[in-house]
Amino acid sequence: MQICNVCSEQAPKYKCPCCKIRYCSLGCYKKHKETCLPVEKPPSPSSESKDAAAAAFAEPWSVDDLLHEDDIIDKVPLHRLQSLGQSTALRDLLCNPHLRQLLRSVDGAESKEAAIKAAMQEPLFVEFADQCLKVVENEGTVYDS
Repeated sequence: MQICNVCSEQAPKYKCPCCKIRYCSLGCYKKHKETCLPVEKPPSPSSESKDAAAAAFAEPWSVDDLLHEDDIIDKVPLHRLQSLGQSTALRDLLCNPHLRQLLRSVDGAESKEAAIKAAMQEPLFVEFADQCLKVVENEGTVYDS
């Protein structure tokens, strides 16, 4: 089992986007941020072997790798995200073809922020977003209310 690289007490839940060390909490992140040293990238290989070298050096990535420093506070734990799949209310909403099309357009948009702003003008999308929040904020229960 891994332990936090900052406090050496808890299991790490997060990974620093700059230096890739693992830490367990916002407090440890703030403490680490003061001394963080970004990992230096190896010199770029020739264009012929670029893909092979990238595959050789690539580590499997996780959801944590996609987050930026500012996102850590707003991160929803994976077990709560998984509860979205157990919501019958969300399943019922997703039967609506118009909502599915809205979700596809947001997913395929170049600017996700602009696409979500536009989608939030649709009452159906707002209902979907509210239901998603209700499920992930309802920590102890995975059943619909």
